[in-house]
Amino acid sequence: MTHARNNLLPLATAQRRVRAAQRRGERVVFTNGCFDWLHVGHIRSLEQARSLGDRLLVAVNSDASVRRLKGPDRPRVPARQRAEVLAALECVDWVVIFRADTPLRTIEAVQPDVLAKGGDWKLDEIVGREAVESWGGRVVRLREIPGVRTTTLLSGRR
Repeated sequence: MTHARNNLLPLATAQRRVRAAQRRGERVVFTNGCFDWLHVGHIRSLEQARSLGDRLLVAVNSDASVRRLKGPDRPRVPARQRAEVLAALECVDWVVIFRADTPLRTIEAVQPDVLAKGGDWKLDEIVGREAVESWGGRVVRLREIPGVRTTTLLSGRR
């Protein structure tokens, strides 16, 4: 099995790995998204998220979740492939796929030390913020990468 497929995990396994890392004193960072068409904005955000801790767990929206959020023409790339590409990145330790419209259940299950979300999100709009803060974690808005958005790239606009 490849590194990428080894790090694409069911939620229960991700929970165990996060707990083990935290017991070793490692800080676990969580971020999420659709990652439908991986681009430089994603890479920079993921690298920045990783710099906030020792391990990075990325939660990827399922295909059905992306369709509900982005419309019937999305995703362009199936969830399993999106997740495997992310898991192959050096800055990403683990990837899970979630089916709900928000990652709240996943966040509550893994209890990360840091929740990182793109700078285009207002702090009070970040799903899971209250939960993470309730167990002493912190929430970080990542730098926004101007002009690089999947929706814009897929539409052919620049």
